[in-house]
Amino acid sequence: MATLRFNFGTMGSGKSTVALQIHHNLANRQLYGLLLTTMDREGRQVTSRLGVAAPAIEVGPEVDLYRLAADNWPIHYVICDEAQFYTPAQCDQLARVVDDLAVDVYAFGLLTNFRGELFDGTRRMLELADEHIPLQVEARCWCGARATHNARVVNGAVVYEGDTVLVGDTNDADQPLFGDSVRYELLCRNHFRTADLGA
Repeated sequence: MATLRFNFGTMGSGKSTVALQIHHNLANRQLYGLLLTTMDREGRQVTSRLGVAAPAIEVGPEVDLYRLAADNWPIHYVICDEAQFYTPAQCDQLARVVDDLAVDVYAFGLLTNFRGELFDGTRRMLELADEHIPLQVEARCWCGARATHNARVVNGAVVYEGDTVLVGDTNDADQPLFGDSVRYELLCRNHFRTADLGA
């Protein structure tokens, strides 16, 4: 029986690395599937900060994921990186891929945005998925506590307002983005609440 699995964690928890490992393992068993990405920092591929990558299909909000899977039939699996950026309708389409086409779907994403609130895609995946799997690699806050929040840092300060999706980096940006230096920092709940980035 096919399954919809939602794997989640903070930045740095290895989501893309696990997605690439699953894709590699299944492909090496002569199984055919689709590797999907959304807004990957390197474009039309899934990349891991460990240095591994694989070509992927770029998914925008207009893509019908059920139609994509059906048009590539027969397939054995679909792997979706950055699933938090999917629309609720696309999450419903993935559930239909599982139910109607009997294809396993492995979705990977963040739980919360920079405000500490669920992404729309994440919320729908939590509502639909057969399995919810937290990734076991625990990222850490600067204080050493378990990181639970992805803070947006603009010009050196934690911000809680702005567009939900804004591409930045996890390191200090060498070149400001649209006039601002934007990056993301892993923080524990306490330091996210107090906007404390440490020394």
